[in-house]
Amino acid sequence: MEEFSRRDAMAGMAAAGVLFSTSAFGANPVIPEATIAARKNAPVIPKKVNRLYNLAPAVKEPNDMQFAPSGELWILDQVDPNKVFTIDPKTGKVLASVTTECIHGSGITYGDGAWFLTSTKVVTGKPSTLKVDPKTGKTLKKWETPGWGIYGAYLTRERKPGDLPLESGGHGVKWAGQNSRGQGQYWLATPAGGKLFLINADAGTVARSIQAPSIRTHGIALDGDHIWCVGSDEAEIYKLQMSDGAIVAKIVLDKVNDPSLHGLDIKDGVLWYCDANKGWICNLT
Repeated sequence: MEEFSRRDAMAGMAAAGVLFSTSAFGANPVIPEATIAARKNAPVIPKKVNRLYNLAPAVKEPNDMQFAPSGELWILDQVDPNKVFTIDPKTGKVLASVTTECIHGSGITYGDGAWFLTSTKVVTGKPSTLKVDPKTGKTLKKWETPGWGIYGAYLTRERKPGDLPLESGGHGVKWAGQNSRGQGQYWLATPAGGKLFLINADAGTVARSIQAPSIRTHGIALDGDHIWCVGSDEAEIYKLQMSDGAIVAKIVLDKVNDPSLHGLDIKDGVLWYCDANKGWICNLT
């Protein structure tokens, strides 16, 4: 009960637009029963998984993706030190790469002329979101990722000397554009926090949040008034109302035969995803 009340307090602070510091949670986030029921009962949108190409060995663990304004595709490799690869989306050919200060990165987006990367792990301090120069990989600014904590498989792991901290930060992130006051904002999925947060990009403060559909949320993609959100454990992608997080539909993948779901983006109405386990880039038609 104490754990749940602390999360409720976090959610209330998020709704108020407060930038807060948290101590690590040592439990899975609470996903309401109503959300789980909505997830199970959501209408299924039939889609075919198309394996476009495999980026291995050049890109070892593609964990998120973002289409560049030029039409090229940026891939975040979570193998440390994290690199962002620019590839030709038609062929998978690697065109360039930039090394960043991100560690075990899980999310990439672009806005205000910069990359925003979620550094899921850190050597010291708290899991962070980095604002990065795309030309040099230099960190321009960073701030604590809201909702970070210890969840999932990390709950049963023992940290050994030399290991990174068990705490986990943000996963999928996507630029939302400017709000009515001209502030740049982005959406962020943080599994341990059980929320999708709308973040004010300049300050890293929380504008508001919606309920996550699953514990292990991963990539996200914005589609008008909706957010597509990966549930990696379920091998499903949920279509959420951006206003309140209500689940309106889902896409179901084959856990055995389809490449694993990690990063996500959308281009010309088509969802693309990457598989950090085996290096596949896929789309859904």
